[in-house]
Amino acid sequence: MCYSAQIWAEYKKYCRAYGARLDIGAYAELFWGRLEDARIKIPKAMEGEFASPESDQEHHIKVAIDQHRMQQASILEQELFKQRKRLADSERTLLTKTTKAATEGKRIASTKIEWALSKLADMRRTELKEGDSRIYPGYYAPVMMMENGERVIKPMRYQCRPAGKPAFYDTKYPGTYNARRDNLEGFWKGQFGYSHGLMIVNAFYEHVAQPKGEGGEKQNVILEFKPRPAQDMVVACLWSRWKGEGESNLYSFAAITDEPPEEIASAGHDRCIIPVKPENIDAWLNPNPTKLADLYAILDDRERPYYEHRMAA
Repeated sequence: MCYSAQIWAEYKKYCRAYGARLDIGAYAELFWGRLEDARIKIPKAMEGEFASPESDQEHHIKVAIDQHRMQQASILEQELFKQRKRLADSERTLLTKTTKAATEGKRIASTKIEWALSKLADMRRTELKEGDSRIYPGYYAPVMMMENGERVIKPMRYQCRPAGKPAFYDTKYPGTYNARRDNLEGFWKGQFGYSHGLMIVNAFYEHVAQPKGEGGEKQNVILEFKPRPAQDMVVACLWSRWKGEGESNLYSFAAITDEPPEEIASAGHDRCIIPVKPENIDAWLNPNPTKLADLYAILDDRERPYYEHRMAA
C-alpha cells in the first residue's frame, strides 16, 4: 500500500510540463468548502500556489485560505488559554502540596502548550518545506485527468469513494486510497477503463515490519522509497466523481499498485505504485473499456527505476 507520497502539489508545474488546464472553479469550491468541513485536508504547498494571486479567481481562493488560517489560529489560541490556565492552577497547587493530579496536570498542560505553539508557528510559516507536499489518505492532491479532449488538473481526495456507493465506504474500506492491479476488474470495475488519472510523485512511504534486536521480534517502521536516479514519476491512478443527495461533488482517487520490484520486496513491503511512461500518458488518460488488454499493456510497459529506501524522518 502506498500510504503516503511526496507529490507535485503545485498545479502550475502540471500546467507548464504537460500543457494542462487548471479547473480553478474546483479549487475554489474545495478551499471555501474547507471552512465548513474540518475533514478536508489540504497540503500547505497547495495553498502556497495562491500566496501571490494573479487573477480575481486566485484572489478569491486566497481569501478562503486566509479565513481558514484565522479560523484555525482562533481554535489554537483558545486551547493555549485553556492549557495555560491549567498549568498555572497546577503550579499553584504544587507550591503547597505535591499531588498526583497536579503533577499530571502540569505535565499534560506543558505538552499541549508546546504542541499548540508549534502548530501556530507552522501555520504562520510562509517558506515551504519538503514535507508540505506530502499527502496521506484523506488529503487532497492535484490529479491530471482528461476532460473534453483536454488535460485538466483537478483537486481530488486521496481515498477513492466509487460513484454510486454509500458514504460509509470510506470507513468500511479504509484502504481505497490504493487500487490493487489484481482487482481492477473486480472492486474497481466502475473506474478501470473509464476514469483514469495521473499524479506526479517523487517519493513514497510505507509501513514495514522490521526486526527489532536479536530476539526475533519485529517493529513497525516507516520507510521512504525514492527512485534513483532522482526523478518525478507519473503514477497511474483511478478516480471517481461521487454525488450524494444534498451533498457537493466529491472527486477522489486511488493510486494503482502492483507486485513490487526486488529491492522493495527485500525491504519488507509487498506493493509498489506504477509509473507510466511519458509516451503512454494520453492513452492512459483516454481509456477504452472495450480494450482492457491495451490498458494492462500500459501498466506492464512502466518506468522501472531502482528504489532506494531509508528510515523516514
